[in-house]
Amino acid sequence: MKPPLSIRANELTRRFGPVTAIHNVSFTVKHGEIVGFLGPNGAGKSTTMRILSGILPAHSGAAWISGISVAEHPREIKRKIGYMPENNPLPGDMRVVEYLRFRARLKEVPRKNLHKAVESAMETCDLARTARRKIIGTLSKGFRQRVGIADALLGDPQVIIMDEPTIGLDPHQIQGIRKLIDSLRGRMTVILSSHILPEIERCCDRVIIINQGRVVAAGTNRELREEFLPGNRFLIEIEGSKIALQKKLNEHGLQVDILDAPEAKQERHKLTLCANETIQGSQILQALFNAEHCIVHSLNKSEPNLEEIFLAATRRSWEETIEMPKPIEPIDRAGSDGSSSNKSIKKQPQNKI
Repeated sequence: MKPPLSIRANELTRRFGPVTAIHNVSFTVKHGEIVGFLGPNGAGKSTTMRILSGILPAHSGAAWISGISVAEHPREIKRKIGYMPENNPLPGDMRVVEYLRFRARLKEVPRKNLHKAVESAMETCDLARTARRKIIGTLSKGFRQRVGIADALLGDPQVIIMDEPTIGLDPHQIQGIRKLIDSLRGRMTVILSSHILPEIERCCDRVIIINQGRVVAAGTNRELREEFLPGNRFLIEIEGSKIALQKKLNEHGLQVDILDAPEAKQERHKLTLCANETIQGSQILQALFNAEHCIVHSLNKSEPNLEEIFLAATRRSWEETIEMPKPIEPIDRAGSDGSSSNKSIKKQPQNKI
């Protein structure tokens, strides 16, 4: 039996004046999944999250949370989700426990359950012992983010939506937030955006990539690797000539692309070899055995990381957009008085987007 869907977005479109922020955005998230929502700045991540949370209406399309329409039942949706916006505004003059009690009342948590809900959220976010009575304005950025997540957890929501929960945090604080998010796995559905791709790679079951307001990729890391960066990759360290390396591989019929790696030491070079899935490391070593002007020091198979996948997916979407020509505007050959103009009109080239 397939897990039930917690989130379903179907062809969501939202415009701001003449600008289309998102266009026909569609995806699903299963119950209990942790899903990363990635995209360049201005790609439409925050707009999509605000629509899912019921804060912003879509101009067309629809979204459902646990089978309930966001547009038709926004009040009920707000009870089922916890939303942490980017740069979450928090009152600096309130104590943590006071703020969370206030937020629980706004979320209509029943009075008999309010104390338990606040204590549970603070315990999950490690605030009960360390920051219960502290003034929010005196907290570090990391603890303020924890307060925002505790707010999102109030009322035992089925879905948690987090927009840049690790923004501005140091590595230790990021690690703490990652552990906190990981503790929600299986209990709640979590969708989060972040520019820190290694953290998304570590804690998310799947990723959705959006670019220019459109979903350009969705799947597990393995699925996306196979789609955007197929084949085998090897990290090789050689002493000698890159040209000699390429020549020797070609002599043995091995079609391999050589990419420069960021690290290089004088005569030694670390290079990435990109080959199809039929080429194995043993074949490369055999081809380079006793090669002149090329000594192999190491050869290791490597897997593309999420950053490389992200760049490949967004690059492909840009290329596909550039290749789509705009229709040519009809040329008005009449003069201002309605008569035909004698001036020659050059044929206008097709514009590129």
